[in-house]
Amino acid sequence: MASFSVVTNIASVNAQANLYQTSQGLNTTLQQLSSGLRINYAGNDAAGLGVANGYRSDLATLNQGILNANDGLSSLQIKDGALSNVSQLLDRLSTLATQAASGSTTDSSRTILNNEFQDVLTEINRETSVASLNTSTGFSVFVSNNGTNGKIGGTIAAVTTSTLGISTLAITNQAAATTAVSTIRAAVNTLATSQGKVGDLENRLNYAITLAQSQVVNDTAAESRIMDANMAQASASMTKYNILNQSGISALAQANSSSAAILTLLR
Repeated sequence: MASFSVVTNIASVNAQANLYQTSQGLNTTLQQLSSGLRINYAGNDAAGLGVANGYRSDLATLNQGILNANDGLSSLQIKDGALSNVSQLLDRLSTLATQAASGSTTDSSRTILNNEFQDVLTEINRETSVASLNTSTGFSVFVSNNGTNGKIGGTIAAVTTSTLGISTLAITNQAAATTAVSTIRAAVNTLATSQGKVGDLENRLNYAITLAQSQVVNDTAAESRIMDANMAQASASMTKYNILNQSGISALAQANSSSAAILTLLR
């Protein structure tokens, strides 16, 4: 047998509870649609937010690492350009020494050739000093947060007339010029070692930049899958909650009016 009460309206209480849940769902959906994010605060998905924060931290490191690598690459390119100039200057020294080593060259001509020879030696020291190659230097770039594997580095040997073994050369006579030719050839090999090291570091940085950019793409996609709202799904949910909200309000009004109907029994 049905019971009627004017003190407790169970239907109204149920309608209010359901309407509250609908209102919460509608608010969450509107937040997602307005922000474009599935997770707007930790309560939406605490575990997912933690994972997404990890990806975002990695992205910050990788993006800065790419900038670091590009800065390091610029520094190496300056050194590379200077070494290329030194190589050309060595070619000029070799040309002058070969000319002075010829028996047909007079002593007065050798003096003129030697003056240019010494100027070229001075220019080598000037250019390597400008490019910070006059001392042996360590090179290190932080690219990613992967321990020792996150760094790219090495040592670039000093390049001066002294380290190339040509600082004391002169071509004032035929014998000295002949010696200078073979010494300069050895200096070319020494220079090639430094050029090879710089080139190796440049290549490693280029590869590291390519890898870091790929990681940025993948980490961004991973974070997006966790954080970004599915707009089609959210739109469908908003339609559902709007309908439930309207029907819930109608149901609540109907439940409240049912208690008033009991008063007719008292007439």
